[in-house]
Amino acid sequence: MFVRTVYVTGDPAKIDTAVRALNTEGRELLEERPGYLGAGVFTDHELGKLLAVSWWASEQARGNSDTVMRQHRQALLEPFAGTLAVENMESVVHRSLRVPRMGGGLRVSRVEFDPADAALFEETFRSTVLPRLETLPGLARAALLVDRERGLGRVGTLFVDRASMAASRAAQAAARHEAAAKAGVRVVSLEEFEVVHADVHLG
Repeated sequence: MFVRTVYVTGDPAKIDTAVRALNTEGRELLEERPGYLGAGVFTDHELGKLLAVSWWASEQARGNSDTVMRQHRQALLEPFAGTLAVENMESVVHRSLRVPRMGGGLRVSRVEFDPADAALFEETFRSTVLPRLETLPGLARAALLVDRERGLGRVGTLFVDRASMAASRAAQAAARHEAAAKAGVRVVSLEEFEVVHADVHLG
């Protein structure tokens, strides 16, 4: 699967306006596009951060959709958006255990790696990290997203509630440390969000 992320920061007092637009007009625009598999909207109300993620059946479908979404993105996110960054990645590992819930939690680890080690990173995550994540109480989904050419990755873990996410911090930190040691991965940032909407159709 292929993924587009839209990362936005702005005035926390105006974030709900952007969320409403994404969950109405934005969702309708996405659902009209061929190859659309689902999307998620995640927020940090305290700091004023919003992460929107859309999932696509092919790289071509993602690219075609961006032609349309680019025309509407700024209008959908006004007046909240102060900064906006769009990234395209591939989902190389995706595990779904249970249905996410509104009010749940998303943890995102942003990592860097040598592009030559992309296959090693993927295999280390699949064989070492994922089995440990699957034991975490309350885990709904886990995914590894990569940009092989640039050596960038995102590890996303979705929990059914914020309490489960908080309780998992120590165990997931240990898994990150092990993956970094085995695959030469550098963790560059770690963020947590509240789940506003998360729906991915894999069938």
